Amino acid sequence: MEGTGVKVRNPRTGEYDYEISPLGPDAVAARAQALRAAQPAWAALTPEERGVILCRWADAVEAHRQPLFEALRADTGRSMIAAVEVDGLPRSLRRWAEIAPHLIAQHSLVDVPSANPTVTNSTRLVPFPLFGAIAPWNFPIVLSTIDAIPALAAGCAALVKPSEVTPRFIEPLRETIGQVPELVAVLAFIEGDAETGKALIANVDYVCFTGSVATGRKVAEAAAQAFIPANLELGGKDPMLILASADPERAAKTALRSSVVATGQACQSIERIYVAREIYEPFLEALVREAETVELNYPDIESGQIGPFIFPPQADKVAQHINAARDAGARVLTGGEIETRGGGKYLRPTIIADATDDMAVVREETFGPVLPVMAFDSVEDAIAAANHSEYGLSAAVLAGSAAEAEAVGVQLEAGAISINDGSMTSMVWDAENTSFKLSGMGPSRMGESGLLRFFRKQALIRQNADPATIADFSEGGI
Repeated sequence: MEGTGVKVRNPRTGEYDYEISPLGPDAVAARAQALRAAQPAWAALTPEERGVILCRWADAVEAHRQPLFEALRADTGRSMIAAVEVDGLPRSLRRWAEIAPHLIAQHSLVDVPSANPTVTNSTRLVPFPLFGAIAPWNFPIVLSTIDAIPALAAGCAALVKPSEVTPRFIEPLRETIGQVPELVAVLAFIEGDAETGKALIANVDYVCFTGSVATGRKVAEAAAQAFIPANLELGGKDPMLILASADPERAAKTALRSSVVATGQACQSIERIYVAREIYEPFLEALVREAETVELNYPDIESGQIGPFIFPPQADKVAQHINAARDAGARVLTGGEIETRGGGKYLRPTIIADATDDMAVVREETFGPVLPVMAFDSVEDAIAAANHSEYGLSAAVLAGSAAEAEAVGVQLEAGAISINDGSMTSMVWDAENTSFKLSGMGPSRMGESGLLRFFRKQALIRQNADPATIADFSEGGI
């Protein structure tokens, strides 16, 4: 049974110009059952054969790029990043098609000698039958497919629920899947809300969730009840440490880009900046100067660098963080005001000087183009401040040399450290990393683990001599 229709807001116009029909629990269960029925034939294909099919999907995406791009642009209110997401999908498909056969062969061990001289062991990689994903609204295509593609390459069927905030891309993406009959049977993107997500968890064998800590806890609890693995990537409050040896001009440019790309609506955005007091003022001056060159992509979506808030309530939360910091004595040097343009909500890069660790803008995830900046007197103080957080997704260190930056980076409690750059996990996907603290749990979605997590290991333990008998276990036989 379908759920009640949900109206969808356009982030640029403010109008509700789209509607979805969320799948109810019965419909989700039926879809899951159909995928399960088709999965054994999919898993029986060789990794190379699955790769050929994934590459055909990549071809279909490229052939239908324009409608997919237009839908995603409407979903997110931005053009350049929408194009990056759409164009990245075929590359991701071809990447996994290429490397999955090698990884599967490498980890499928045959006749390995055992510690027992008469025994040899083999290891089979057995895919989870049905993978499920619940994806967020900030990067709709990337985060709907980043786990589903390697799951398919592993031999799983996949059921994906994108966010109800950004669902317009689902239909044109389905059109591309429809061009590959073998995929239609084992891959489904469904429209839905929170109830649809709950039903998905109850019907899959492995769930991946990207989103807030609060919702991640609910997903983890539901997965525990269903007794399935939950792979969670949750919030972040990523710090950047800028040491005294860093070039303040270069550091300002790096910090700005790492913080405000995609309107700061990214888990790996830099949200706290700690700067050595020796270069604090020149860094601030350069940062403000750079920030004031940034333009909104309004009224022309093809201009500027910052788009609207995709989810309007997020703008209100960001405004609360800024206003609370200002009221507590921090200085807002540029930006700082939510602007309504054509029905959309925008915020120019906002530099907050003299922030303190007790402010929400430093302590809580802001998820907007806001850069609180604090001075430190010793590297030890900076490390302690950076680590004084419930989050541990990623971090960054800038210094005069990579060696100096890395010596500090290894002391930070986060899963990925950008050395002399920032937010590199948005661009580098082949380095395994796991989330620390409340930023998530489960294996890395990057690197080899991105594929291997979707297998259970089955041991075949081969006895090459006569098996032991009960007589061998007679009392007193030692």
